[in-house]
Amino acid sequence: MRIIVFGFRPRTKQRRKVYDALLKCMKPARIWDLYAFKSGPSKYSNTDPKLRLLNEYFRLLGKGSLRASMGMIEDGSFTLSNELWRITDINSSYTLCQTYPFALVVPKHISDAEILQASTFRARCRLPVVSWCNPGTGAVLARSSQPLVGLMMNMRSNTDEKLVAALCSYLVSVQGPSRRKLYIADARPRKNALANGAMGGGSESSSNYFQSEIVFFGIDNIHAMRESLTRLREYLDTHGEKSSDGMSSFLRHGGWTWGGGNLSSMSASVSTLGDSGWLIHVQSVLAGSAWIAARVALEKATVLVHCSDGWDRTTQLVSLASLLLDPYYRTIAGFQALVEKDWLAFGHPFSDRSGMPTISGSGNMPYELSRQSSTGSFSTSPMRQPSGSFTSPASSPPPSQTSNNCSPIFLQWVDCVSQLLRMYPFAFEFSSAFLVDLLDCMLSCRFGNFLCNCEKERQQCAVSEVCGCIWAYLADLRASEGSSHVHYNLFYDPTKHEGPLLPPAAALAPTLWPQFHLRWACPKESQAGELEVRCRKMAIKFSEMQKEKEIAERKTQEMTAAMESIKSELQNEKQLSVSARNIAKSANKECEAIKRAIQSLGCKVQVSSNGYCTVDIEGDLMKSNQKNRPASRRASHRSLPSSEDNDLSLSITVTEDDVPKDSPSHVCEALCPLRTHDKACRWPDAGCAHLGSQFIGLKANFDAFDQLSIYDGYFKPE
Repeated sequence: MRIIVFGFRPRTKQRRKVYDALLKCMKPARIWDLYAFKSGPSKYSNTDPKLRLLNEYFRLLGKGSLRASMGMIEDGSFTLSNELWRITDINSSYTLCQTYPFALVVPKHISDAEILQASTFRARCRLPVVSWCNPGTGAVLARSSQPLVGLMMNMRSNTDEKLVAALCSYLVSVQGPSRRKLYIADARPRKNALANGAMGGGSESSSNYFQSEIVFFGIDNIHAMRESLTRLREYLDTHGEKSSDGMSSFLRHGGWTWGGGNLSSMSASVSTLGDSGWLIHVQSVLAGSAWIAARVALEKATVLVHCSDGWDRTTQLVSLASLLLDPYYRTIAGFQALVEKDWLAFGHPFSDRSGMPTISGSGNMPYELSRQSSTGSFSTSPMRQPSGSFTSPASSPPPSQTSNNCSPIFLQWVDCVSQLLRMYPFAFEFSSAFLVDLLDCMLSCRFGNFLCNCEKERQQCAVSEVCGCIWAYLADLRASEGSSHVHYNLFYDPTKHEGPLLPPAAALAPTLWPQFHLRWACPKESQAGELEVRCRKMAIKFSEMQKEKEIAERKTQEMTAAMESIKSELQNEKQLSVSARNIAKSANKECEAIKRAIQSLGCKVQVSSNGYCTVDIEGDLMKSNQKNRPASRRASHRSLPSSEDNDLSLSITVTEDDVPKDSPSHVCEALCPLRTHDKACRWPDAGCAHLGSQFIGLKANFDAFDQLSIYDGYFKPE
């Protein structure tokens, strides 16, 4: 939707060189010259898309707990099944159908031989296969290409009819099993289907398919869509804020203006938008998809969708109906799985539709460097020749344009998704900005996901090994900001729409997608609404507050743990204090018992305020004690003077760290015969008495007495 105009001075000779340089950069002749290949290895590595396709098949078969691996693909062990469907590897070498994926979901009771035979009755061998199934009801959404019934509509295929009938499993009800209703949805106008019969194609007959109904949706072909987008772009360029010619649309027609033109030109402006037909085409795709979803969800019917080749309108209808039916596809991960399955794996020709070169030839995109429609054409891929189409003479484009296979099919489908996002703002995890970035990345040639025309061509080019992955890039963008990123829908609430979305016909009136269509012509109006902007700012602020709350909670937990630790230490200290008091009480009792014992020996016990306990022993008692000592002990010492017999006393010091200060810490120095008159100890190193941690006892070092010369060491002669 962006138009860039290059201006040159008059008589400038570089115009042709600039033009050729632009063509070389924007439209290389070979696929290897695309940026995705020439840029070298990308940090957004791409895993094999076959694994993601198998994982989606496993989910549809109710085996989502399994994860596919390369070993499964190499040994063919991915061919799992349930009660109704199975995964077949008949197309693992792309010999059955070159534009179908390597693995297909088909009815369980249809053999590979029957599948191979049925494929010959469909255009480009795109036989009917399962695209989506409801594991609860058994309803199926299938896709194929047009049948080759011929001009007289009288050609039939028993195996094709058997395969289509097998898609309609039996319904279990109270009245007993009954056959499921079959709808065959032909996306084309009826006259186009009849016209294709002249080239061997056509449409089914309801008489050949049991309990079936044929419905035509009347969606135009790729050429009509291309012309419609061209007219829409010209309308926006003419009536936008500023045109590509540099003139504001407010000044284009002169006079009094309003809304992009003067009053007399307003009706013509609206008519031009209607004449573009873009919104009508979008509405047709929306209505057809809603009808298909309603048949599958409400009637539990089987719907087979096809157009001519089964890779343009069929893909639009099947993928959009799946989006309405399955809430998983309305998440970011599910949307990726949907695009990779129905658009990439089933062979939508992205290179032909976007004008990129392919592995089998150059692209066919017209060189649109001006506002005028291009009439250039290029040869398409050999396997992509159209099966035939018909348009009315009044709307038929020139022959030179009909050979151009460029068409905004994928853009139109994403536009339909944006319309559903507008109608159901709570149902989608992704936002409109995500869809815009997806389209920009698809057209940028920066990634390899949307290059080539089918899975086989991407495998031949080794796209997954050489090129970067668009999904990894978008995921990296979201990871940088978390849930506040613009790709996330702020209003997403999966509980509001847990089932299918079935919009009524009155709600399917589309509008221009402002974030995409108006971003260049009307940049101010293309921005998100003020409400969404404010909500996003509030969400960012809320996210920051959540982080601050988590930090505060962690600090609170740390403080709580510290307080618990301190509390535990206080409890231990309290227990130690109680234990110390109990020990002190026990020590006091033992001191009292010793005191009474000493007093019973006739000694005087005196306890001073500083905790010292003095015991005075009478002299005659000491003499009697000395007489009772062994003779050998007396022989080793001199006799003491009689004048000092009455003054001789023993001083014993008892200490205890655990005893409180108010209790005696030293006991009975009077028992020491070497104490001085001032009651000081002359023998401090003997340790003759100590107070233990649990008891009070007296200890006399008699060996020290034997080795001591009292008169030489302690007593001075008078």
